[in-house]
Amino acid sequence: MHALRMYINGEWRESQNKETRDIYNPATGEVIAQAAEGTIEDVKEAIQIAKSTFESGIWSQTPPAERAAYLFKIAEKMEERAEELAELETLDNGKPLREASFDVADAAACFRYYAGLITKPNGETYPVSDPVQGIVVREPVGVCGLIVPWNYPLLLSVWKLAPALAAGNSVVYKPSEVTPITPTRLFEIFEEVGLPKGVANMVMGSGVVVGNAIAESEDVDLVSFTGGTKTGKQIMKVAANSLKKLSLELGGKSPNIVFADADFETAVDYALFGIYAGAGQICAAGSRILVEEEIYEKFVSRFVERANQIKVGPGNDQEVEMGPLVSKEHLERVLSYIEIGKNEGARLVCGGKRIEKEGLQDGYFVEPTVFVDANLSMRIVQEEIFGPVVVIEKFKDEKEAIALANGTQYGLAGAVFTKDGAKALRVVKQLRAGITWINTFHNTYNEAPWGGYKKSGFGRALGKYGLETFQEIKQININLQVEPIGWFSK
Repeated sequence: MHALRMYINGEWRESQNKETRDIYNPATGEVIAQAAEGTIEDVKEAIQIAKSTFESGIWSQTPPAERAAYLFKIAEKMEERAEELAELETLDNGKPLREASFDVADAAACFRYYAGLITKPNGETYPVSDPVQGIVVREPVGVCGLIVPWNYPLLLSVWKLAPALAAGNSVVYKPSEVTPITPTRLFEIFEEVGLPKGVANMVMGSGVVVGNAIAESEDVDLVSFTGGTKTGKQIMKVAANSLKKLSLELGGKSPNIVFADADFETAVDYALFGIYAGAGQICAAGSRILVEEEIYEKFVSRFVERANQIKVGPGNDQEVEMGPLVSKEHLERVLSYIEIGKNEGARLVCGGKRIEKEGLQDGYFVEPTVFVDANLSMRIVQEEIFGPVVVIEKFKDEKEAIALANGTQYGLAGAVFTKDGAKALRVVKQLRAGITWINTFHNTYNEAPWGGYKKSGFGRALGKYGLETFQEIKQININLQVEPIGWFSK
């Protein structure tokens, strides 16, 4: 059994009260590790270490090329340990190995991307009416609190850690209390490459204790959080007293719009991928499929046929296409939403039950589930379920499709499937969402910004925008005519 400890000031530590939390394999329900359960005192110490390290300049004043060299080394180590990292990600989170392998490769590429970006020119000059040269420079924010969820334990950690470190910040990082195994391995890599002590600190534990302490600290200059909208609101409230910078990537109820002229099999295939990849535990999951009425019945029939063929099982089985939900608590939540959908009057046409056949009975498996005959007033249409549950809705025309697509509180992502390029762009431009796709779904690139509209949060990860999140902008004005101003009489 793994014993997972926190990492503060370059040292592996137990929590101050010595308490631990059991970590489970979601495919079997077995305890696979025990993680240190951080306290408020652990958080305070980590923050003070990060603050003093930042102020010392040992990292914040290191030339960008030298910081980049560390990030390149981290990427190399991740690639060397790619197979191990993928296996641990599957063990901890439950996702199939092929998904975990993609995540590891993407995470290493993200470190490389920001290692390259931080060395590129990013300042500005501006003309003014006085004999003054104006300059804009970017500087690190300071101490950054990074809080990540359990659905992408490694990759979403890197989305925050790579740009934060590249920019010269010191960090206090909290992995999900459910999935801390691969984050621990990542910090072991930080230690292996010689990242200066105190630059990256990891405190494990609950969001209520550790996350809240990070958000409310006066000595934390920025909080970057990915998770549920309810928790995001709480972080905003707690962080308001110190007026710290915030970046929040929150929930989603993303529409996938399929027009009658779309390539039919392509649309069905991507719709399946949009909801059942990651067992639907993805913030941008296509959990609402909007289909033009002309092909609606045909689409539902084919989608259900394909959904019933999905191979569900332990992620370490190479034949498996969809793994378990991450925890018993989340399993119960998803099953409760399925009951809500049935009670609201939506029609269940596929799945809807926990899988308890021999070999899977102790894991947290749910059948790929499909509802039809739903409307915007229903909770299963409005609320994020975060599981392998999709609602297929019908629309008459372009106008109704857009109205339905924008009819929830969320605005994270959306997609359009059609062979008409003008229509696709026209519809996408009217979607109130930050991430959109045409004739594809779930594509994510280090070069492109990731974030949402409305109650899906604010701020952006990835691309140059992700780096700018962790930077302050400073203006410098240089007087080119040095002489008394003569404002007051002599």
